[in-house]
Amino acid sequence: MKIYNTLSKRKEEFVPVEPGKVKMYVCGPTVYNFIHIGNARPMIVFDTVRRYFEYKGYEVNYVSNFTDVDDKIIKKAIEEGVDADTISKRYIAECKKDMEGMNIKPATKNPLATEEICGMLEMIGTLIEKGYAYPAADGTVYFRVRKFKDYGKLSHKNLDDLQSGFREIKVTGEEGKEDPNDFVLWKPKKEGEPFWESPWCEGRPGWHIECSVMAKRYLGDEIDIHAGGEDLIFPHHENEIAQSEAANGVTFAKYWMHNAFLNIDNKKMSKSLGNFFTVREISEKYDLQVLRFFMLSAHYRSPLNFSAELMEASRNGLERILTGVEKLKDLEKKAEGTVLTVQEEENKKKAEDLVAKYEAAMEDDFNTADAISAIFELVKLSNSTASENSTAAYVKWMKAEIERLCDVMGIITEKKEEILDSEIEDMIAQRQAARKAKNFALADEIRGKLLEQGIILEDTREGVKWKRA
Repeated sequence: MKIYNTLSKRKEEFVPVEPGKVKMYVCGPTVYNFIHIGNARPMIVFDTVRRYFEYKGYEVNYVSNFTDVDDKIIKKAIEEGVDADTISKRYIAECKKDMEGMNIKPATKNPLATEEICGMLEMIGTLIEKGYAYPAADGTVYFRVRKFKDYGKLSHKNLDDLQSGFREIKVTGEEGKEDPNDFVLWKPKKEGEPFWESPWCEGRPGWHIECSVMAKRYLGDEIDIHAGGEDLIFPHHENEIAQSEAANGVTFAKYWMHNAFLNIDNKKMSKSLGNFFTVREISEKYDLQVLRFFMLSAHYRSPLNFSAELMEASRNGLERILTGVEKLKDLEKKAEGTVLTVQEEENKKKAEDLVAKYEAAMEDDFNTADAISAIFELVKLSNSTASENSTAAYVKWMKAEIERLCDVMGIITEKKEEILDSEIEDMIAQRQAARKAKNFALADEIRGKLLEQGIILEDTREGVKWKRA
């Protein structure tokens, strides 16, 4: 299996730290709002990577964090007049709903930054003891970048050419830096912000330290794969390497995987351009399985352009696969015979060649686009060879193979039953009754069920109206 390693800028043979096991860390979202479709791409891509490792028999320990203390979270909390914990818990729950809709497997562990403060204080203390970090007069603690000789090895940047371009909003004590490129490990509290006690000051951690600590706690000092969007290469992942390797004294991650950006109608996604979409907004127009299928239609390291036309093409492509599986299920109910015919044996060999083609694509740096093409070919072969004259053994085998490959892609092969107009009206009536009784949880549940069926409700002055997505 070959993986493109951002660190070496080439494809490398995958050799795990521990035979038969994969330790994988994927940077998760900062939970201050609904996740957007840019967040969805790494979630879908690396969930698929995980699924393929499991398909090949590896035991995967998959850790993905939630950043639940951050300037954006605090800003949102102040705007709403609530505490930061209320905001983060709300959007963690909403994020998990969207992830379930995209059929993303739950992580082995979803650590929260606020629950790992002790580990962060310990690692910062170690870095200070080793001379890699220093506290400023006001208690801000900085990482001494020039002390770490390999700084820049991931982003391939020359430290002398770098300017201070880190994510942290400037904090008091900025003038306490020894070098403009030094970055924050711990920062003093501001009025109205959450804070924790530390040996240096009452405050909160910098952004980068949390992932180093969480990866160490739940995966170990050295891990197999660290992944995320390419926007995280610098400074976040570069800083993680510096912190972790300086503190632990060993290589942090063997393989670094990064997905490319997602554009909207060939433009960078931006709220100012009005082309910013959350996953929740997309779910009102498309089943999220379509979004997942779309995300996997291109190689993860290739820029991906999101448009209505491409989403429609993905919907049609997904429908072809689901229809093919549905046909096999219908045939399975009628077919008989446990021994394949001579012709079926030949067709099975053709199918096995396509399975091998699928695996070859996935083992060449997880080329999901080519893997999906192999699934299409397998469905085409199935459509042309499976009939009412086929044996049950052939039909069952063919269905199982298609479903097995689809499962690695996270494609659910069960077609959703068509909902009738009368059923929709009944559910709307139930929702109205629930709202009248102030049972808003039930009302939201009914609305959610309809949305899953592709039914969008609109509350208007004239009453509730509905339409199909």
